Amino acid sequence: MNQLTFEELQRYLSLKYKEGRTSSALFMKLVEEVGEVAEVLNQLEGRKTKVDHISLEEELVDVIHYTVAIASLNNIDLTSAIIEKDKKAALKYNQSPNLEGFLINQNKQHQ
Repeated sequence: MNQLTFEELQRYLSLKYKEGRTSSALFMKLVEEVGEVAEVLNQLEGRKTKVDHISLEEELVDVIHYTVAIASLNNIDLTSAIIEKDKKAALKYNQSPNLEGFLINQNKQHQ
């Protein structure tokens, strides 16, 4: 199976949603999908009886899809944004390594 980067997914979704979809419309779909994740988790953890077949994997993919689509429409480079946000969180919570350090170590190991 091919590897997929956020950059590639963002380019694809930017093309897919270049016309006719607004950030707010995609956000409404995102909220709907988050609700479906909650439904699956409630079922998996026994708080709710299973009504129909919905999979956690598929619902999480939908959440990622709409999140990345919103970022794409708003010209947000998610790769950079995730690394920068993680740096701030690592400093705030005194965590090590941060994502950037982890990626650097991973690249060194694969060379």
